[in-house]
Amino acid sequence: MNLTEVMNWRYSTKEFNPDKKISDEDFEQIKNLLQMCPSSTNIQPWHFIIASSEEGKKRIAKGTQGFFIFNEAKVLNASHVVLFCTRTTADEEFMLHLLDKEDKDGRYGAPEFKEQMHGGRNVFADIHKYDMKDLQHWMDKQVYINIGNLLLGAGVMGIDAVPMEGIDMKALDEEFGLRAKGFTSLVCVALGYRAEGDFNATLPKSRLSQEEIFTLL
Repeated sequence: MNLTEVMNWRYSTKEFNPDKKISDEDFEQIKNLLQMCPSSTNIQPWHFIIASSEEGKKRIAKGTQGFFIFNEAKVLNASHVVLFCTRTTADEEFMLHLLDKEDKDGRYGAPEFKEQMHGGRNVFADIHKYDMKDLQHWMDKQVYINIGNLLLGAGVMGIDAVPMEGIDMKALDEEFGLRAKGFTSLVCVALGYRAEGDFNATLPKSRLSQEEIFTLL
């Protein structure tokens, strides 16, 4: 696998082939990409709503009406659409839930290690909640790490993708009852295979030069 080739092959897909679908086997790998993504203190503040049926994609497309209508076709014609949702709080109940899951998975060789992890994770959460006052933003950033992880992983698999912030988050929160569940929508990522006529597939990449963006010490 050559990552440079992968990064030059992938692009933000503007038009999907509605007749070409992601296989069940590849979809399982996509789910593993989402599940296994790293996050600060392993806080995992995410939930994913994934639509592959026509009905499911129509529900997500409710967030692409009005001003965001330019993204409707991407949602409806993609093979799968992932709605990335972020937690709106990291309360003690959730922290203990994480801790118990890690314990069951064998992360702690001694009780004191479990206590240290619980204390450390809460320290970081409290820094963002009380000192920096950006707890929501901190959790959102973890979700964006997951989005980047998915885009690269999908590219390695030869699957096209496009992330979309141009969505009506309130409409999607209401459609899926997210706020009552302690979540809010953040970004959609459409996955599938590019259409032959997608103009963006033929355009050259444009990135700032390495000389400009790197300082090598």
